Amino acid sequence: MKKFQPRSGFVVQALRFALDPNVTQEQRLRSHCGAARAAYNWAVSWVVASWWQRKAEASYGIGEEELTPWRPWSLPALRKVFNEVKKTDPRFADWWGENSKEAYSTGLANAAAAFDNYATSKRGQRQGKRVGMPRQKSKHKARLACRFTTGTIRVEPDRRHVTLPRLGTIRTHESTRKLQRRIANGTARILSATVRFERGRWFVSFQVEIQRAADRAAARPDVAAGVDLGVKCLAVIADSQGTVRFVPNPAHYDGALTQLKRLSRRLARRRGPDRRTGQEPSGRWLAANTERNRVHHRVANLRADALHKLTTGITAEYGSVVVEDLNVAGMLRNRRLARKIADAGFAEIRRQIAYKTDWTGGTTVVADRWYPSSKTCSNCGAVKAKLPLHVRVFICDACDLVIDRDENAARNLAALAAAVTTGTGVAGDPGVPAPKPREADQKTRATTRSRKATGGRAGGATLPHQRQQETRDRHQDTETQHALR
Repeated sequence: MKKFQPRSGFVVQALRFALDPNVTQEQRLRSHCGAARAAYNWAVSWVVASWWQRKAEASYGIGEEELTPWRPWSLPALRKVFNEVKKTDPRFADWWGENSKEAYSTGLANAAAAFDNYATSKRGQRQGKRVGMPRQKSKHKARLACRFTTGTIRVEPDRRHVTLPRLGTIRTHESTRKLQRRIANGTARILSATVRFERGRWFVSFQVEIQRAADRAAARPDVAAGVDLGVKCLAVIADSQGTVRFVPNPAHYDGALTQLKRLSRRLARRRGPDRRTGQEPSGRWLAANTERNRVHHRVANLRADALHKLTTGITAEYGSVVVEDLNVAGMLRNRRLARKIADAGFAEIRRQIAYKTDWTGGTTVVADRWYPSSKTCSNCGAVKAKLPLHVRVFICDACDLVIDRDENAARNLAALAAAVTTGTGVAGDPGVPAPKPREADQKTRATTRSRKATGGRAGGATLPHQRQQETRDRHQDTETQHALR
């Protein structure tokens, strides 16, 4: 599916609003989302059936030319076959007409995308983790979502209602004036709408083509800022003019941890569901689960609000923003810091800065993952060989600079913006080799502890499991340093 290209001077933005549907409208919403899941499962079973049929025929010695043809998984092909079978297939014949055609198109589009991801991943053309074969979605675990691209999609002039195909007019929990004002002025156009159930309530997200306002440019387009993320301070922002700002970590999850523990203990004492035995949850369990989830939802909303305010303030002020390429997935394997790192939202901060700088016409610079921002002196450029995590004050051995560790890292990141664009040779520039203060290489040397374990073996050779443990320890130390930098 081709990606939509906005017109010149426009950007594609999503605006989300909470809904307050009545009982009938909520039933229709769930029906549309269930129809999307059913169409997805049909597409997966229809395509995969030909794969298993070919495999069975090949086991009997049938030639390649006589095997069952491959079934296509493109969206037009799936939609054509689905329209032919929906009136006769017992899975859809009795109720397919109750929902909009966009609900079934949503499931078919998701299935086509899943097969494309699987094919490109298997060929080695997709980054990230290996994508497995598409599987059917469970009725109990699948997320409720449905997308509308055609039909009546509008925001009502009263700014408290939205109209969607086959669902009618639904009241919104919050005012839609931010979008309705732009539509009335002709500076916005709705492309699609997606309804989704998450965090205990229904939301509608409008994909909108919005004209970029002239005043959305950064307030200081010639100033670069380095953003150093951490746990103690969520962000330390240092700009190229010498100003430094510390943003404390709100730690929303830690603030609600005592309440969550109490509610979880109460939930554990009540009779919950058991799919193995068919046991239904008690009413008291449902009430306790709802109350606990409400706390989780509030924490998630507070975190999202704080991160958006932080990233919007940064991109609205600075023309260039430097962020680090942190291995967040690796840092989450550290059991001592996983909860605090997940609560901070490092990856979300970088993602929001990246697309918001595009809106303001700015630039996002990503520092190399191994750039020693914490161990490099921001005054003279000297690099320390070691800087343990418990040392929170950076003391330079060359120029006697004494500075906060996080502030020093943020200043180095701010200086990196000019280095990348002008090529000054500072560590982290494209084509400039990174320093190796520890004289590190790819050889695994035996430590004193391992030599004792080997009984003084010649050359101090280590056993395979010892080498693996040493490698894991080194990686964990490096990832933890990046987390607390």
